[in-house]
Parts: sequence; structure tokens; C-alpha cells
Amino acid sequence: MTTPATPVVLAPLTQPLRDLAAWVSYFRQAEIPVLGNTSDALEAMRANEDDVDANLIGEMVADDPLMTLKVLAYAAAHRPPRLVTDVETVTAAVVLMGISPFFGAFGVQPTIEDRLADQPEALQGLNEVMRRAHRAARFALAFAIHRMDHDAAVIYEAALLHDFAEMLLWCHGPVLALQLLAAQKADPTLRSRAAQIKLLNVDLAELQQALMKAWTLPELLIRITDDRHTDHPSVKSVVLAIRLARHTAVDWDNAAIPDDIAELSQLLNLSLAATMKFVRELDA
Repeated sequence: MTTPATPVVLAPLTQPLRDLAAWVSYFRQAEIPVLGNTSDALEAMRANEDDVDANLIGEMVADDPLMTLKVLAYAAAHRPPRLVTDVETVTAAVVLMGISPFFGAFGVQPTIEDRLADQPEALQGLNEVMRRAHRAARFALAFAIHRMDHDAAVIYEAALLHDFAEMLLWCHGPVLALQLLAAQKADPTLRSRAAQIKLLNVDLAELQQALMKAWTLPELLIRITDDRHTDHPSVKSVVLAIRLARHTAVDWDNAAIPDDIAELSQLLNLSLAATMKFVRELDA
């Protein structure tokens, strides 16, 4: 099976693929670049391998959705038969692999900055999705800790990875990603799913779920990332974190924010005022 750790350099997509199966096949083969800071930090750690442990690597990867994806997919594909439970976090994956094998499996990483060097608009678009993912992950982790959820680390990863299909589209189909962005800016009432199906022949949320299953990512992570199960508090934590990160991407004046705060106050069992104070302090 081809995994993100054994990449193939494919030509950028300029036309949409025909259906979900074609998109899954493409991304299962495609090289996945990471943040330049991640690549640099990895090489610095490689040079001092004896001073590195799994926690340091986990902390280094924690702010990079695409490197997180690569490590979890590799760990799932190379899980020993004796292991009956899923490897649910990057730190756990590195512990299982060992430090030297980790560095052996992940050589010098290609970067998103190099891949999109000649397409600054696409790089800006991807960076905006990344920033939103970082804020959502911080929100989701805080919600989970407040609720004393034992799966807080996985909830953080679920929020971080929530839009990874969109990130992959920016990396491998920047022309298509820019067309999608332009269509939604031209018509603010256009639903994201409708725009994606029209322009890409696929719903990115469905593509993401299909890729996670194809890469046999942890069942808990797949479930928490699935917006269709918002009755579960862990999923609700991620969904509200994502919504809040989207709605406050520019400022805190978005008309949808009061509804977000109302739902969040129920999840956290706080008053509306206390909930708003809580999230504003998280974003300070």
C-alpha cells in the first residue's frame, strides 16, 4: 500500500477528477509537503538524535496538520500485528516506532513553501487554512480539558486535521482551490459542499473521511472528525472549535458568533458571559 511516507511526485491538478474514488486514489499516492518550520526542526533533531525523545518529536509535529497526518498514516500502515489497539497520537506513534526508525522513515521533508513558491496566492490560501486549524485545535483542546475528556489529545488532533483535504487541494490543485475560493467569495450564500461538488465533483468532507479510512487512521480520530455525529460531546467540541475559528478568523463581530457561544455554553455548562470570557481569553 502506498502511504504518505512513500510519496509519488504527481503533476498538479488543473481539472477536477471524475469522482470520490479517483480523488482518493490520487491523494493516496501524492507527496504530502509539510511546513518549512517542521522540516527545519526535524533536521535539527536528526543532527542531535541522542538528545531527542518521543515527546519532543510530538510537540514539534503538533502544530503541523500535514506532518501529523503523515506520521499517523505511516504508523497505521506499519502497525505490528501484535498491537490490537490503535495508535491515536503522534507521540504514541513515535514511541512505538522508536527514535532511530522514525528518522529513518521520515527523511528530509518537502515543504509547502517550496511547492507553492511560484504561486503566492495559493500559499496564502493554504496558510489561512493552516492558521484556522491551529486556532481550532487550541479551542478544541481547551474545551476538552474543561470537560475533563480523557480523549483530549485526540480531540486536539481531530480539530487540527479537520480540513486536511482542503490543505491537500491547495498543495496539489492550487488552481482548483483558487477557483473554489473565488466562487464562494462571489456568492457568500453558496454552501461549501455545493460549491465543492460543482467545481471538484467531490465533497471534501466525504473525501477526507474516505482517505482516513483508506489510510486506516485510528477509529476514534475518524469518528471525532466526522461532523455527522455532533450528538457526541467530543465531536461537538471539534465542530464548535472549527466553527468558532472560522467565524472569528477576521474579528469577533461575525453575526454567527452568538449562536456558537450559545451552543458552547451548553457543552461547557457555563453561562453565556462566562463562555464568551473563556474563549476570548483563549484567543488572547
